[in-house]
Amino acid sequence: MSLKRNLGFWVLTALVVGNMVGSGIFMLPRSLAEVASPSGVLSAWIITGFGVLMTALVFGNLSLRKPELNGGPQNYAKALFKDSSRASLLSGYLVSWGYWVANWSGNVAIITTFASYLSTFFPIMTNNNPLFTILGTAITTGGVITFVVCTILLWGVHYLILNGIEGAGKVNFVATAAKVLGFLLFILACLFAFQSSNLVPFYEPIEGEGGVSSGFLSQINNAAIATLWAFVGVESAVVFATRAKKKSDVKKATILGLLIALALYLSITLLVMGTLPQNELVESQKPLVDSLMNAIGPSGSMVMAILGVISLFGATVGWVLLSAEVPFQAAQQRMFIPSFLKENDKGAPVFSLWVTNLCTQLFLFSVVSQSMAQAFDFMIFIATLAFLVPYLVASLYQLKLVISGETYMGNARSRTADAIIATLAAIYSLWVIYAGTADIKTFLFGIALLASGILFYPLVPKPVAAKEKPADK
Repeated sequence: MSLKRNLGFWVLTALVVGNMVGSGIFMLPRSLAEVASPSGVLSAWIITGFGVLMTALVFGNLSLRKPELNGGPQNYAKALFKDSSRASLLSGYLVSWGYWVANWSGNVAIITTFASYLSTFFPIMTNNNPLFTILGTAITTGGVITFVVCTILLWGVHYLILNGIEGAGKVNFVATAAKVLGFLLFILACLFAFQSSNLVPFYEPIEGEGGVSSGFLSQINNAAIATLWAFVGVESAVVFATRAKKKSDVKKATILGLLIALALYLSITLLVMGTLPQNELVESQKPLVDSLMNAIGPSGSMVMAILGVISLFGATVGWVLLSAEVPFQAAQQRMFIPSFLKENDKGAPVFSLWVTNLCTQLFLFSVVSQSMAQAFDFMIFIATLAFLVPYLVASLYQLKLVISGETYMGNARSRTADAIIATLAAIYSLWVIYAGTADIKTFLFGIALLASGILFYPLVPKPVAAKEKPADK
């Protein structure tokens, strides 16, 4: 079945921005203030933005030079090895599996963050009165209500996507446009409440767990791992490249979406740090809400809550779309379980969507108990690291093309430029992986997450050897 190419440049850009500017921007200012001083935070944003820009350029270059491999990073993993070999199939499948799990597990963080902002209008969602106890874990009134709200959002988005990819993409575009406009209003409002004294001292050692002090470089390491979560989704346009109206739109949408997100992140982070004193920021549960409270009074919390709900709804649509598309595209390349190929009459990957959202639903049970939520926070960190594997694979495949000269006939200048970009992107990915896996528990959990796909590998079609053409006479 041929895919409908109905996603234009602005819809692709909206998917990139919408998927990146999700839950991270609402939660990260406080998280970053805990691990770094203002100089460390801003340096981490700049370094992360540069590293992700290199990665975005890699994805953009590959979408133009190898359009037949569009559909997700798993295709680049497969192409690293000899065509139709077992190594090629296993590499592509494992990257598909890890990328898919990272996507749908990340959906839980976005959906629960949506609920937290919605609780501004419905305080009962934060009610901690216990209803009953399961295995020593207290289930609260607010936890149950939040679980129901999250479930309704998940399956409402599910129904929306089942009625057509294009329609869901347009909803995401509207939500993203409202989000960007709202953030611009936030920036303008907080400019008047900005106080440079809140950024002083611009650098100071940060005391971590066990009384260990973190210097400037350690602060950048710690903050850079957190800021990466904010940029996850930069590859969204590449994943949907097979549904794009024009192949050239993929690279342009990726780069424009990244630059828009980076500008928003830098501006909002700096303004939050300048609006709230450091000690208040570290204790803040909703830093953007508190910033607007200082800037324009009590109405600021309502404005920010509305902005958060719109933003996170759009992010949910985009991420559920992306999560279901990854195994669907992999199955088309014979790198995933064939059942994931099923589409409905609207062109939506129906089986993939059901399985993806059922997995998300299981992890949504984390919202009914604080202890389960804390355990899931650890998995979000793992999911962020899991995204780095396909990013690294794409960079390595770009280097393979550069070294072999494939697609670079008579174009030495582009070959050199792409070699530099791919090398920097690979170094960045390796650096963050190294920084993030310093904790052995994190490393082992990440290995387990990736290795769990081996259980289902026997269901993947075996590689088909290419038929040899008869020799010319």
